[in-house]
Amino acid sequence: MLRKISLSLLGTIFLLFAYFQWNDPDSVKWIIYYLLVAGVIFGTAFRINRKAYIYIMLAVSTIWMFTLLPNAMEWVNDGMPSIVDSMKASSPYIELVREFLGLFISIVVLVTLLVVERKGEGN
Repeated sequence: MLRKISLSLLGTIFLLFAYFQWNDPDSVKWIIYYLLVAGVIFGTAFRINRKAYIYIMLAVSTIWMFTLLPNAMEWVNDGMPSIVDSMKASSPYIELVREFLGLFISIVVLVTLLVVERKGEGN
């Protein structure tokens, strides 16, 4: 029961991530992405998930995150200025760093789901 509640709360957080993408310039791809991650989380919560879905989302997320790595490194090399500021021409990487961190959070969650799935196999 605790598993269902915890994962359902986590899935709801990702639904909120999707909701708050509406004001983003590239909102459609992020809404779809966060909805897919939420779906995998809810599937794991209710034991209707296949590990293949987690692995697919993990692969997509990792590849996508690595495409944003140069921008994240530019941000680090620039002294890691605040990414909660508004976008400026002098700091075009702010949005890309936010996306990088969103993917990183998703990857951490997906790896956690694999651990949860593995523990669930023993029951």
